[in-house]
Amino acid sequence: MVGRDPHEAHRAATPLELLFDLTFATCFGQAASEVALVLAHGHFITGLAGFGFATLAICWAWMSFSWFSSAYDTNDWVFRIVTMIQMIGVLVLAAGLPRMFASIERGQRLDNSIMVLGYVIMRIALVFQWLRAAKDDPLRRRGCFTYAATIAIAQIGWVVLIVVPLATPAAIMLGGILVLVELSGPLLAERQAGGTPWHAHHIAERYSLFAIIALGEGVVGTVAALSAVMDRQGWTLDALLAGVAGMGLTFGMWWIYYLVPFGKILERHRDRVAVWSYAQVLIITSIVATGGGLRVAAYFIDGRARISALAAVLAVVVPVGIFLGSIYALSYYLVRRFKFFKAWLLIPTAGIIAVAPVAALSGVDVAKCLVILMLAPAVTVVASEVRVVEAPSS
Repeated sequence: MVGRDPHEAHRAATPLELLFDLTFATCFGQAASEVALVLAHGHFITGLAGFGFATLAICWAWMSFSWFSSAYDTNDWVFRIVTMIQMIGVLVLAAGLPRMFASIERGQRLDNSIMVLGYVIMRIALVFQWLRAAKDDPLRRRGCFTYAATIAIAQIGWVVLIVVPLATPAAIMLGGILVLVELSGPLLAERQAGGTPWHAHHIAERYSLFAIIALGEGVVGTVAALSAVMDRQGWTLDALLAGVAGMGLTFGMWWIYYLVPFGKILERHRDRVAVWSYAQVLIITSIVATGGGLRVAAYFIDGRARISALAAVLAVVVPVGIFLGSIYALSYYLVRRFKFFKAWLLIPTAGIIAVAPVAALSGVDVAKCLVILMLAPAVTVVASEVRVVEAPSS
C-alpha cells in the first residue's frame, strides 16, 4: 500500500466504491424522511438542528472513506473486507437517525449513541487502513499517522460525550472542540510531506456520484408529492404539475452540478481542494433537503401537515436557493474570475425563487408554486447551453 499515482490516466470509481455508496442512500433516505415528518408538524428548529447534525455525520463518514480510497485503494482482499466492515458501520449510523431526531423533538439530551456506535465501527476499520498505509508508505508516513491520530482522538471524544453525563454548556463546548478536531485533521495531514496522493479527477467523480445518491431523494420526494395529489384528487392537472415540478427540480440541480468541471480545476489548483471539499457538504445537504422538502409538500397536499402553504413551499425554496447560491459561490472561488454573464443570471434566478413563496401567500396551489420554483435552476441550464451553442459561431 504505497499509494496510487495521483496523475493516473482514466482513473475512475471502482465497483466496490459504488457498492459502498449505496449504503449512504439508506442514510439519506432516513434523514429526509425524519426531517419531513418533523417539519410537517411545524417543529422547524428541531427539524433543522437534527437534519444538520445528521447530514454532517453522514457526509463526513463518506468523505473519510473516499479520500483514503482515492490515495490508497489497493483493492486487495484486506481492503475489501475492511470496507465491508465500514459499510456495516454506515448501516448502524442510519439506524440511529430516528432515535436522534426523536430525542431532539422531545427536548431531551441529544441521543446519538447508536450513531456513535456506527462511527466506532467505521473508524476502527479506517484507523487500521491509515496505519497500514503508514507502514507501507514511508514517504507519507507522517501524514498517514496524522490522519489516524486525529480520527482516533475525535472518536474517543465522541464516546466520552455519550458515556459521561455532562452539563449542557460543557457538552456543547466539548462537541464544538471535537468538530474542530474532525475538520482540522485533513488540513494538518495534507501538509505533511506533500500530503496523500489523491487523484483530482477521481475525487471529483466520487463527489459527483455522491451528489447523484443525494438526488435520489428528489426522485423519492417527487413520487411522494405525485402520490399525495393522486390519492386526494386522482389524475388531475395538479398531479401532473407535482410530478413535473419535482422531476424538473431534481433534473435541473443535476444539470447545474455537472456544468462545473471540478476535476480539471482541481488538477490545476490542488491547493483549493479543502474549501471545495467542505463546500460540497453544504451542496449535498441542500440536495437532500430539497428531497425532504418535496416530502413536506406531499404531506401538505395530502392534508397530513400542520403547517401553512407558505411553510410547505419554503421547505423546498430554501434548500434550492442554498444549492444554487453555493454552486455559484464555489464556481467563483475555484476559477477566481468574475463573469458578468453569471452575475446577470443571478438576477432572474433570485427573482423566481422569491416569486414562489409570494405565490403561496397569494393562495396559489402548492403544486403550482413548485412549478414556478422549477424555473430557477432552468435559467442557468438554458442560458449555459445557449451560450455553448453560440460560442463556436462567434
